[in-house]
Amino acid sequence: MGDQVKQARARATHERIVAGAAEVFERVGYGSSTLADITAEAGVTKGALYFHFQSKEDVAHAVVEAQHSIARTAAEEIVGAELTPLETMMRLCADLAVRIRDDRVVQAGIRLTTDSSTFQSPLQSPYLDWMATFEALARRAGEAGEMTTAIDAATFARFVIPAFTGVQLVSDTFTSRADVVERVHDMWRVLICATVPSAATTEALALAEVVFTGASNWPVPAAGQLHD
Repeated sequence: MGDQVKQARARATHERIVAGAAEVFERVGYGSSTLADITAEAGVTKGALYFHFQSKEDVAHAVVEAQHSIARTAAEEIVGAELTPLETMMRLCADLAVRIRDDRVVQAGIRLTTDSSTFQSPLQSPYLDWMATFEALARRAGEAGEMTTAIDAATFARFVIPAFTGVQLVSDTFTSRADVVERVHDMWRVLICATVPSAATTEALALAEVVFTGASNWPVPAAGQLHD
């Protein structure tokens, strides 16, 4: 029992440090933050922080890993919901947009990932994971006739993931992400008009309206509830 209590306390401390670091990285940026800032925000001692992490970069990696875990868990639920490939892709984008708007760990993790100066080697794995997922879904959408095959699935995936990244970065610049869901919806309006057969465009645009206007109520764990 004693070991279980110690492990639970260690997990709780780890989560507090990650949450505190996310707040600090979002507020002042990675470059301007210090370990003292993080310990103060997390409400832990410097010794407790060094028990879990050796450096600020290690803490930043933990924030990115937590963000990726949140997004991956939500994505697995959406992919498993037996939706069409096209709706699945839209819901994946809508869900992540909501989390980028509302969840501090997701916000900080995305910011750390998109800032190439954060780590010695830029992080590629989150982008590669998303591109692989969207390539598979786009291929299925083409086979199902939901999308044209004029653009191959790999090319579509290599476009849509960077496009999403650019949309959320510009939203951050102009509105601190307040309008990110609406801007990602705009992105999908363009994608639908460019890739969905003309006979199905109106129906797909109507589906996008449903997906993005109801994104905050989609029945997956709410932002901020997947941090363990």
